[in-house]
Amino acid sequence: MKTLTVFTPTYNRAYCLGRCYESLVRQTNKDFIWLIIDDGSTDHTKELVSEWINENKIDIKYSWQENQGMHGAHNTAYNQIETELNICIDSDDYMADGAIESILSFWRKHGNAKVSGIAALDATSNHQIIGSKLPEELFSATLFDLYNKYGVTGDKKLVYRTELTKLYPYPIFNNEKYVGLAYKYYMLDKQYELLLMNEVVCHVEYLPDGSSLNMFNQYLKNPMGFSFYRKELMKLPFGGYFFKYKQAIHYVSSNLLMKNRNLFHDTPKKISTFFAFPFGFLLYVFIISKTRS
Repeated sequence: MKTLTVFTPTYNRAYCLGRCYESLVRQTNKDFIWLIIDDGSTDHTKELVSEWINENKIDIKYSWQENQGMHGAHNTAYNQIETELNICIDSDDYMADGAIESILSFWRKHGNAKVSGIAALDATSNHQIIGSKLPEELFSATLFDLYNKYGVTGDKKLVYRTELTKLYPYPIFNNEKYVGLAYKYYMLDKQYELLLMNEVVCHVEYLPDGSSLNMFNQYLKNPMGFSFYRKELMKLPFGGYFFKYKQAIHYVSSNLLMKNRNLFHDTPKKISTFFAFPFGFLLYVFIISKTRS
């Protein structure tokens, strides 16, 4: 069995998926499977992937499903992955040359059952690191602490042990297609740290149709998913008052969007939510105004 699964959720991205494929073909270490989760594409993604499978240059598995959104595609991937490790490379991104070898060599040297996986770097196509590097003085840390204690910025590429990513599946809400992916990562943070590898393993590009550039519309269309995410973050055993207060503000705005009259009853942090309500209301108004314009 291969050691690593590279999984790629995709939706109508046949026009850019080839760059990801080519980067995987270039990898010197072929100890991986490329799992493509087609989240209901209506373009020629299936035909394109069939051509690549027939080329037999790398091990490819393809799975089509009705559109569920990014978190639903992640659920499907984690259910199907059987390798020890996995990493998500989005359909508009591509792996750095030699990344598979770097990941597996690092894991063979440092990996163990006491950590959840590896945190590594993302970079632009011009090789500029996204945000900051990881703290050089640290060997491991939780994802939460990296951003909230050590001041790390920018997206990072995460390699997880598959047996752990099968835990904490993302909930699916009717007529909604978004739940914050970090929910699973923060749940794992409660028990494990990530090994830190200051190497670029992925090149990213934020396309106009990418979820990261459509957040206001995501808020409007997926209030139950956002409410769930903020409630779970308020319940974390770590994170100070101001972190929980920020989550309460977003929780309020999401519940106003979904017209939930029981928002004070449903919150795990009633006092924080009470004092967050004015700012949550302002955020609600701001989201409505931005999405209308």
